[in-house]
Amino acid sequence: MTEPVAIAAVDLGATSGRVMLARVTPTSIELEQVARFPNGPVRTPDGLHWNVLGLYEHVLAGLREAARRAPVRSIGIDSWAVDYALLREGRMLGEPFHYRDDRTAAGVETVHAIVPADELYRANGLQHLPFNTVFQLAAERLDDVDAALLVPDLLAYWLTGRQVAERTNASTTGLLDPATGTWNAGLLARLGLPSRILPPLVDPGETIGALLPHVADELGSNAHVIAVGSHDTASAVVAVPATSPDFAYISCGTWGLVGVELDAPVLTDAGRAANFTNEGGVDGTVRYLHNVMGLWLLTESVREWERDGSVVDLPVLLAEAAVYDGPVALFDANDPGFLAPGSMATRIAEHCRDRGLPLPDSRAGWARSIVESLAAAFADAVRTASELSGRRVDTIHLVGGGSQNELLCRLTAERSGLPVVAGPVEATAIGNVLVQARALGVIEGGLEALRSVVAASVQTRRFEP
Repeated sequence: MTEPVAIAAVDLGATSGRVMLARVTPTSIELEQVARFPNGPVRTPDGLHWNVLGLYEHVLAGLREAARRAPVRSIGIDSWAVDYALLREGRMLGEPFHYRDDRTAAGVETVHAIVPADELYRANGLQHLPFNTVFQLAAERLDDVDAALLVPDLLAYWLTGRQVAERTNASTTGLLDPATGTWNAGLLARLGLPSRILPPLVDPGETIGALLPHVADELGSNAHVIAVGSHDTASAVVAVPATSPDFAYISCGTWGLVGVELDAPVLTDAGRAANFTNEGGVDGTVRYLHNVMGLWLLTESVREWERDGSVVDLPVLLAEAAVYDGPVALFDANDPGFLAPGSMATRIAEHCRDRGLPLPDSRAGWARSIVESLAAAFADAVRTASELSGRRVDTIHLVGGGSQNELLCRLTAERSGLPVVAGPVEATAIGNVLVQARALGVIEGGLEALRSVVAASVQTRRFEP
């Protein structure tokens, strides 16, 4: 019997982070969570930031525990996209801004005054989101900056001393050419953004480097850091247990990323009008997708309801929502008014009231309205992705934390008219580990082979329309 190889995955989400220890053979993967810690914005007088130093401290503690439990061969890091730290002479100049900080509005105006929206789409293939890195950088003063590192690249730098940009996450910046997969020198020059701050690109599976001596001593490990699909959705899509190419995916957590996997970008005016994006995937694939607001709507509503001292049990609330038979408000889950944190339930109610939508009579009713609206947005995005790309879709794979939400899975199947396969919950960590395992020679083959390992290792649930 083949002895399992121990691999560590650092998976940082917009609300929490984890360090996972995996034991991998050529045909199986077992995951163990060794650390979990909160993550959230910190507001200072100059805006909304990430506490990335606190995250790094948690990551080190988790990796130390992983190394205590098993001889870890490698480490991979993934996180949310677009946010970055600025460095000078290797030192971070301040905590990274949070993508929900409102400073980016000025950056949008600056960029679009130079490169109109339609031309920008042809240059980078990205849907318009006001927090895309290109807009954030346009709002910065960069004269004394040596490097801009996206969050997983920053942590990899602190672990190894090497500054790189992993390509799938770099594709979310708006500064990568979707046709060539390289930094778009022409766009950078037009926008006056210094190309010197963008580090060399690496692909998933490339070794970034060995741990710095002081890090290796602290962790008690001689592991190497391997680049993975460092945008968490890129890793999650690797772990879709699909048995044919005719699938759509929904990677559902704080955000719902809904799309199809393609071999080449789709840079049409229709795609831009539908706000679809072309982001890099593992093995040179394209994640053609649309961002839906996701379970952020529900978790922020619960957070607001709990401010009066009440305790909201989310599983109980969802069970009540599943049998709720009162008025349901089907609202636009993608409305930009829901982007900022705080007072979500109040904003949703105001949105519905302004549009003459029925107002539910209980928190269970509002939870049902949120889930119904998300399911409708997911179904619409799947249909649009198929139409715009020409990719036939016969199954929807819903992965990530949202796959545990039975009501969401069932309603998505009903509204799309397609079967929904739910799971794995830990898709991002699994995809992270699989890319490392292939780089180490534990698993061989392309995405189909990696996905077959997932299908053999995890349980899924199927919801028929």
